[in-house]
Amino acid sequence: MPKTPTPHNAAHEGDFAKVVLMPGDPLRARYIAENFLEDARQVTNVRAMAGFTGTYNGKAVSVMGHGMGMPSIGIYSYELFHNYGVESIIRVGSAGGYADDVKLRDVIAAQGACTDSNYAYQYNLPGTFAPIADYGLLSTAVDAARRLELPIHVGNVLSSDIFYDGGANTRAWKPMGVLACEMESAALYMNAAAAGKRALCLLTVSDIPATGEGLPAEERQTSFNEMIKIALETAHAWA
Repeated sequence: MPKTPTPHNAAHEGDFAKVVLMPGDPLRARYIAENFLEDARQVTNVRAMAGFTGTYNGKAVSVMGHGMGMPSIGIYSYELFHNYGVESIIRVGSAGGYADDVKLRDVIAAQGACTDSNYAYQYNLPGTFAPIADYGLLSTAVDAARRLELPIHVGNVLSSDIFYDGGANTRAWKPMGVLACEMESAALYMNAAAAGKRALCLLTVSDIPATGEGLPAEERQTSFNEMIKIALETAHAWA
Protein backbone atom coordinates (compact mmCIF):
# COMPACT_ATOMS: atom_id res chain seq x y z
CA MET A 1 0.00 0.00 0.00
CA PRO A 2 1.39 3.47 -0.87
CA LYS A 3 2.65 5.77 1.83
CA THR A 4 0.29 7.60 4.14
CA PRO A 5 -0.49 10.36 5.00
CA THR A 6 -1.05 11.84 1.55
CA PRO A 7 -0.90 15.49 0.41
CA HIS A 8 -4.67 15.75 0.98
CA ASN A 9 -5.31 13.39 3.88
CA ALA A 10 -3.61 13.36 7.30
CA ALA A 11 -4.87 9.89 8.25
CA HIS A 12 -2.51 6.95 8.65
CA GLU A 13 -2.78 3.39 7.39
CA GLY A 14 -5.64 1.66 9.17
CA ASP A 15 -7.45 4.86 10.15
CA PHE A 16 -10.22 4.36 7.58
CA ALA A 17 -12.75 1.55 7.56
CA LYS A 18 -13.28 -0.58 4.46
CA VAL A 19 -16.50 1.34 3.71
CA VAL A 20 -16.57 5.16 3.62
CA LEU A 21 -19.59 7.45 3.29
CA MET A 22 -18.71 10.65 1.43
CA PRO A 23 -20.87 13.80 1.53
CA GLY A 24 -19.72 16.85 -0.38
CA ASP A 25 -19.93 19.10 2.67
CA PRO A 26 -17.40 18.31 5.44
CA LEU A 27 -19.92 19.72 7.93
CA ARG A 28 -22.32 16.99 6.85
CA ALA A 29 -19.54 14.47 7.47
CA ARG A 30 -19.22 15.77 11.02
CA TYR A 31 -23.01 15.66 11.44
CA ILE A 32 -23.09 12.00 10.40
CA ALA A 33 -20.19 11.09 12.67
CA GLU A 34 -21.67 12.85 15.69
CA ASN A 35 -25.26 11.68 15.25
CA PHE A 36 -25.06 8.22 13.68
CA LEU A 37 -21.70 6.65 14.57
CA GLU A 38 -20.52 5.37 17.94
CA ASP A 39 -17.08 6.22 19.31
CA ALA A 40 -16.33 8.37 16.28
CA ARG A 41 -12.85 9.90 16.12
CA GLN A 42 -11.53 12.43 13.64
CA VAL A 43 -8.75 11.00 11.47
CA THR A 44 -8.11 13.89 9.05
CA ASN A 45 -8.90 17.56 8.57
CA VAL A 46 -6.54 18.72 5.81
CA ARG A 47 -7.99 21.84 4.14
CA ALA A 48 -10.92 21.46 6.59
CA MET A 49 -12.03 18.32 4.70
CA ALA A 50 -12.94 16.38 7.81
CA GLY A 51 -12.90 12.60 8.04
CA PHE A 52 -14.06 10.36 10.88
CA THR A 53 -14.11 6.67 11.76
CA GLY A 54 -16.49 5.03 14.22
CA THR A 55 -18.88 2.11 14.37
CA TYR A 56 -22.43 1.55 13.21
CA ASN A 57 -24.23 -1.36 14.84
CA GLY A 58 -20.89 -2.83 15.81
CA LYS A 59 -19.12 -2.53 12.45
CA ALA A 60 -16.44 0.02 11.50
CA VAL A 61 -17.62 2.74 9.13
CA SER A 62 -15.89 5.97 8.07
CA VAL A 63 -17.25 9.23 6.75
CA MET A 64 -15.32 11.99 4.96
CA GLY A 65 -16.19 15.06 2.90
CA HIS A 66 -15.23 15.22 -0.77
CA GLY A 67 -15.87 18.83 -1.78
CA MET A 68 -17.55 20.05 -4.95
CA GLY A 69 -17.02 18.78 -8.46
CA MET A 70 -15.36 15.83 -10.15
CA PRO A 71 -11.74 16.96 -9.70
CA SER A 72 -12.30 17.22 -5.94
CA ILE A 73 -14.01 13.87 -5.39
CA GLY A 74 -11.54 12.42 -7.87
CA ILE A 75 -8.60 13.27 -5.61
CA TYR A 76 -10.14 12.17 -2.32
CA SER A 77 -11.68 8.94 -3.59
CA TYR A 78 -8.48 8.00 -5.46
CA GLU A 79 -6.44 8.29 -2.27
CA LEU A 80 -9.00 6.35 -0.23
CA PHE A 81 -9.05 3.52 -2.78
CA HIS A 82 -5.31 3.40 -3.50
CA ASN A 83 -3.58 4.65 -0.33
CA TYR A 84 -5.94 3.60 2.46
CA GLY A 85 -7.28 0.26 1.28
CA VAL A 86 -10.91 1.40 1.17
CA GLU A 87 -13.06 -1.11 -0.72
CA SER A 88 -16.39 0.73 -1.03
CA ILE A 89 -17.38 4.40 -1.17
CA ILE A 90 -20.98 5.54 -0.86
CA ARG A 91 -21.50 9.16 -1.84
CA VAL A 92 -24.32 10.77 0.16
CA GLY A 93 -24.98 14.00 -1.66
CA SER A 94 -27.52 16.47 -2.96
CA ALA A 95 -29.01 16.80 -6.42
CA GLY A 96 -31.29 18.98 -8.49
CA GLY A 97 -34.41 17.11 -9.52
CA TYR A 98 -35.34 16.81 -13.22
CA ALA A 99 -38.05 14.12 -13.49
CA ASP A 100 -41.64 15.17 -12.90
CA ASP A 101 -42.15 12.59 -10.13
CA VAL A 102 -38.99 13.64 -8.25
CA LYS A 103 -39.75 16.02 -5.39
CA LEU A 104 -37.77 17.93 -2.74
CA ARG A 105 -36.14 15.59 -0.16
CA ASP A 106 -36.71 12.48 -2.32
CA VAL A 107 -33.87 9.95 -2.30
CA ILE A 108 -32.27 8.79 -5.56
CA ALA A 109 -29.90 5.87 -6.09
CA ALA A 110 -27.75 6.67 -9.12
CA GLN A 111 -27.69 3.48 -11.16
CA GLY A 112 -25.72 5.27 -13.85
CA ALA A 113 -24.15 8.69 -14.31
CA CYS A 114 -24.26 10.53 -17.63
CA THR A 115 -21.70 13.32 -17.83
CA ASP A 116 -20.56 16.34 -19.81
CA SER A 117 -17.12 16.04 -18.21
CA ASN A 118 -13.91 14.97 -19.90
CA TYR A 119 -12.83 13.05 -16.78
CA ALA A 120 -12.54 9.75 -18.69
CA TYR A 121 -9.90 11.24 -21.00
CA GLN A 122 -7.18 10.08 -18.60
CA TYR A 123 -7.94 6.41 -19.32
CA ASN A 124 -7.20 6.66 -23.07
CA LEU A 125 -10.22 4.52 -23.96
CA PRO A 126 -11.12 3.93 -27.61
CA GLY A 127 -14.76 4.88 -26.96
CA THR A 128 -17.18 6.30 -24.41
CA PHE A 129 -17.12 4.85 -20.89
CA ALA A 130 -20.47 4.34 -19.12
CA PRO A 131 -20.04 5.11 -15.38
CA ILE A 132 -22.33 2.85 -13.32
CA ALA A 133 -22.84 1.94 -9.68
CA ASP A 134 -21.68 -1.32 -8.17
CA TYR A 135 -24.70 -3.61 -8.42
CA GLY A 136 -24.08 -5.20 -5.02
CA LEU A 137 -24.13 -1.86 -3.23
CA LEU A 138 -27.09 -0.67 -5.31
CA SER A 139 -29.23 -3.72 -4.62
CA THR A 140 -28.34 -3.60 -0.92
CA ALA A 141 -29.39 0.06 -0.75
CA VAL A 142 -32.71 -0.62 -2.48
CA ASP A 143 -33.38 -3.53 -0.11
CA ALA A 144 -32.48 -1.32 2.88
CA ALA A 145 -34.86 1.41 1.71
CA ARG A 146 -37.69 -1.09 1.38
CA ARG A 147 -36.94 -2.56 4.79
CA LEU A 148 -36.94 0.91 6.34
CA GLU A 149 -40.11 1.74 4.37
CA LEU A 150 -38.40 4.71 2.74
CA PRO A 151 -39.21 5.61 -0.88
CA ILE A 152 -36.30 5.60 -3.32
CA HIS A 153 -35.93 6.38 -7.03
CA VAL A 154 -33.42 4.32 -9.03
CA GLY A 155 -32.07 5.43 -12.37
CA ASN A 156 -29.77 7.66 -14.37
CA VAL A 157 -28.40 10.99 -13.15
CA LEU A 158 -26.29 13.66 -14.82
CA SER A 159 -22.86 14.50 -13.41
CA SER A 160 -22.18 17.96 -14.79
CA ASP A 161 -19.20 20.28 -14.60
CA ILE A 162 -21.58 23.25 -14.94
CA PHE A 163 -23.71 24.50 -12.05
CA TYR A 164 -25.07 27.75 -13.51
CA ASP A 165 -26.26 26.43 -16.85
CA GLY A 166 -29.32 28.61 -17.41
CA GLY A 167 -31.57 25.54 -17.54
CA ALA A 168 -29.85 24.02 -20.57
CA ASN A 169 -29.12 20.70 -18.86
CA THR A 170 -32.70 20.26 -17.70
CA ARG A 171 -34.04 20.87 -21.19
CA ALA A 172 -31.53 18.48 -22.79
CA TRP A 173 -31.36 15.59 -20.31
CA LYS A 174 -34.84 15.37 -18.80
CA PRO A 175 -36.39 13.94 -22.03
CA MET A 176 -33.76 11.17 -21.90
CA GLY A 177 -35.14 9.94 -18.57
CA VAL A 178 -32.41 11.45 -16.39
CA LEU A 179 -33.78 11.82 -12.87
CA ALA A 180 -31.56 14.58 -11.48
CA CYS A 181 -28.30 16.48 -11.83
CA GLU A 182 -25.27 16.60 -9.52
CA MET A 183 -21.52 17.08 -9.96
CA GLU A 184 -19.54 14.08 -8.70
CA SER A 185 -20.99 10.61 -9.34
CA ALA A 186 -19.39 9.93 -12.72
CA ALA A 187 -15.87 10.58 -11.42
CA LEU A 188 -16.42 8.38 -8.39
CA TYR A 189 -17.75 5.55 -10.54
CA MET A 190 -14.78 5.85 -12.91
CA ASN A 191 -12.27 5.87 -10.06
CA ALA A 192 -13.89 2.80 -8.56
CA ALA A 193 -13.89 0.96 -11.89
CA ALA A 194 -10.24 1.78 -12.55
CA ALA A 195 -9.27 0.63 -9.05
CA GLY A 196 -11.39 -2.52 -9.09
CA LYS A 197 -13.41 -1.21 -6.12
CA ARG A 198 -17.11 -0.52 -5.40
CA ALA A 199 -19.05 2.75 -5.44
CA LEU A 200 -22.61 3.97 -5.11
CA CYS A 201 -24.13 7.44 -5.09
CA LEU A 202 -27.21 8.16 -3.00
CA LEU A 203 -28.68 11.61 -3.49
CA THR A 204 -31.29 13.72 -1.74
CA VAL A 205 -33.12 16.19 -3.95
CA SER A 206 -32.22 19.61 -2.55
CA ASP A 207 -33.66 21.76 -5.33
CA ILE A 208 -35.83 21.67 -8.44
CA PRO A 209 -34.15 23.89 -11.07
CA ALA A 210 -37.26 24.18 -13.25
CA THR A 211 -39.40 25.63 -10.44
CA GLY A 212 -36.79 27.37 -8.30
CA GLU A 213 -37.68 25.31 -5.21
CA GLY A 214 -34.78 24.60 -2.89
CA LEU A 215 -33.59 23.80 0.62
CA PRO A 216 -31.47 26.28 2.63
CA ALA A 217 -27.80 25.45 3.20
CA GLU A 218 -28.27 24.60 6.88
CA GLU A 219 -31.00 22.09 6.09
CA ARG A 220 -28.77 20.47 3.47
CA GLN A 221 -26.19 19.82 6.19
CA THR A 222 -28.54 18.26 8.73
CA SER A 223 -31.81 17.04 7.21
CA PHE A 224 -30.81 14.24 4.84
CA ASN A 225 -31.44 11.57 7.48
CA GLU A 226 -33.43 9.16 5.33
CA MET A 227 -30.59 8.95 2.79
CA ILE A 228 -28.04 8.61 5.59
CA LYS A 229 -29.95 5.72 7.16
CA ILE A 230 -30.09 3.89 3.82
CA ALA A 231 -26.37 4.50 3.28
CA LEU A 232 -25.40 3.30 6.76
CA GLU A 233 -27.48 0.13 6.43
CA THR A 234 -25.76 -0.50 3.10
CA ALA A 235 -22.32 0.20 4.60
CA HIS A 236 -23.06 -2.16 7.49
CA ALA A 237 -23.83 -4.97 5.06
CA TRP A 238 -20.51 -4.49 3.23
CA ALA A 239 -18.27 -3.58 6.19
